[in-house]
Amino acid sequence: MNISSLKHTGSGNFLLIAGPCVIESEAITMGVAEALATLCDDLSIPLVFKASYKKANRSRPDSYTGPGDTEGLKILRKAGDMFNIPVITDIHSAQEAFLAADYADVLQIPAFLCRQTELLTAAGKTKKPVNIKKGQFLSGEAMKYAVEKVYATGNRQVMLTERGTTFGYQDLVVDFRNIPLMRANQVPVIMDVTHSLQQPNQPGGVSGGQPRMITTIAKAAIAAGADGLFVETHPNPESARSDGANMMPLTRMEKMLEELIPLYQLIKSQQ
Repeated sequence: MNISSLKHTGSGNFLLIAGPCVIESEAITMGVAEALATLCDDLSIPLVFKASYKKANRSRPDSYTGPGDTEGLKILRKAGDMFNIPVITDIHSAQEAFLAADYADVLQIPAFLCRQTELLTAAGKTKKPVNIKKGQFLSGEAMKYAVEKVYATGNRQVMLTERGTTFGYQDLVVDFRNIPLMRANQVPVIMDVTHSLQQPNQPGGVSGGQPRMITTIAKAAIAAGADGLFVETHPNPESARSDGANMMPLTRMEKMLEELIPLYQLIKSQQ
C-alpha cells in the first residue's frame, strides 16, 4: 500500500484518520469501524481507521493499556479486512515496528517519540507509510529531520501530524503556522484535532479536554491548508478507557464532516 492508493483519494476530499483511542474490545472496534466506513463511503472521504493496540504513555500505572499486543493487532486487522479500509496504529519501539507492520497498513509515531532515530528508522524499513506526529515540544520546521530519517531508509511514504504545542503544564495550544511549515517538506500534513484539545497532566492522573472545540479546530486547520484530519471518536466517550475527555461522540461525526467538505474544496480551489 502507498499513500496515493487510499480509497477515494481522487475524490477531492480531505483524508480522515479516525477511530477510538485504544482497542477496548472487538465489539466496540468493529462497531466504530463499520460506522466510519459507511459514513466515509457515503461522503467519498478517504478513511484510515485508527486504534492503538497498546497505549505506552499512560500517566497512572493502573490505566488501561490495551487487550494484549497480538490480540489487539488481530482485532485491528479484522476491522480493516471486514470493511475494506486501511488501518493505522501507534508503535513505540523498533521491535514493535516490525510486529505491527504484519497487521497495520500505516504505522504511526507518537508525538513524544518523534525524535527517536531507531524507531523512525525501523518504521521506514518496514516500507509501510509512516505518520509522524509532531512533538508538543517542537516547531513545525524541526520536523524536517524526522522526515529525513525515514527517507534515509529509502521509504518516502511519510505524513506529518500537528497535535498542538505545550502551553504551560496542563494545556496545549495550536500554532497553525506549523501546517504550511510542515507542508514545505512536500508531505501530506494532518491535523490531530482531538489530541490538540487535551489538557494533560491533571492532578488525578487522567487528561482533560475541550471536545466542544473539535469542529472549530478542524475548520481552522482546513483553512490553514491541512491535507487531512485525525479525529478520535467513540460511541460513548464518557465510558471510554482512554482519552474520553477529548473524543468526538460517534453520532456527531457526520455533521462535522458535512460542514468541512465544502470548506476544504473551497480552499483547494484557490490554491
